[in-house]
Amino acid sequence: MTAVPLRRSRLLFVLAALLFTLTSAPSAFAAASPVPAADQADAADSPDRGAEVVAVTQVADRQVDLSVRSAALGGRTVKVRLLTPDGWDPSDRSQHWPTLWLLHGCCGDYTSWTARTDVARTDSLRDVLVVMPEAGWNGWYSDWWNYGQGSDPAWETFHTKELRLLLEHGWGASTNRVVAGLSMGGQGALLYAARHPGMFKAAAAYSGSVHPLFDEASANRIMGYFAGQGNDPLRVWGDPVAQRDVWEAHDPFHLAKRLTSVPVYLSCGDGTAGPFDAAGTTSALEADFHRQNQALAGELERLGAKHLVTNFYGPGTHGWAYWQRELHSSLPMLLHALRTD
Repeated sequence: MTAVPLRRSRLLFVLAALLFTLTSAPSAFAAASPVPAADQADAADSPDRGAEVVAVTQVADRQVDLSVRSAALGGRTVKVRLLTPDGWDPSDRSQHWPTLWLLHGCCGDYTSWTARTDVARTDSLRDVLVVMPEAGWNGWYSDWWNYGQGSDPAWETFHTKELRLLLEHGWGASTNRVVAGLSMGGQGALLYAARHPGMFKAAAAYSGSVHPLFDEASANRIMGYFAGQGNDPLRVWGDPVAQRDVWEAHDPFHLAKRLTSVPVYLSCGDGTAGPFDAAGTTSALEADFHRQNQALAGELERLGAKHLVTNFYGPGTHGWAYWQRELHSSLPMLLHALRTD
């Protein structure tokens, strides 16, 4: 699909409203700027009509939330947070900023990275457009199987098609992208890099669920997460035995061959108490992901991957202090891939 720009007169109206918000006093940060109905109609006539921005809100310095209505999500509206670079001006159609996608984990949301880390205060990202999309409390960066019927929710389609096109054709994003994520988002980062060759120039996974078919216990653990909030766990990828092909298509270990040419950063603790934990703390989830990450690293090495960086740092549990540290550790690789370092 290719996107057709909105009529310039209407686009300028929308962007003027946004820029007014961007330069307003902090008291105006919480106020949303709705996109006029006429502009929504224009967007509906374009090839990327699967999604449209219906409101824009500045929530803090350099932080802008887009409310996006998505066909891939059954017409629901979800949020996408942008951490904008210095000089970002969406009305300047000549701007195309290198982009870092940061993916949240299970039970989090699009605000997680800015709420729980210092990403918004990281100077090396002031020349990068950081995209933090909603992916569902338990969405798993997948177009759900839904007993072979597909349809809503289709998180992968929303992110890699609908949102990508919106950002490139109205919000200053370039086609120069890298991706990183934690836990469920770490799996998502590797899935998107593998399943959409060329879309991301590098991928990083922090404590990622990178081999859910590692053993029966790993599969059962992720099925338990699939069942969160009363969900039918079979809707996501089906049964790990009966629908093994679907599971393998969403298991980075089984997609490792597609990742051998992509710079990949893998990190994980071993589930025992580390420097950011109280004495005696343990995490069975982190211990499981540690085994999964070691298996994926071994498979990538076996396949001849030349751009693999690992940091299996031993003691450490499943927590934000580790993921913030690992984001900083992986940024040199990610920014080098963007050639902004």
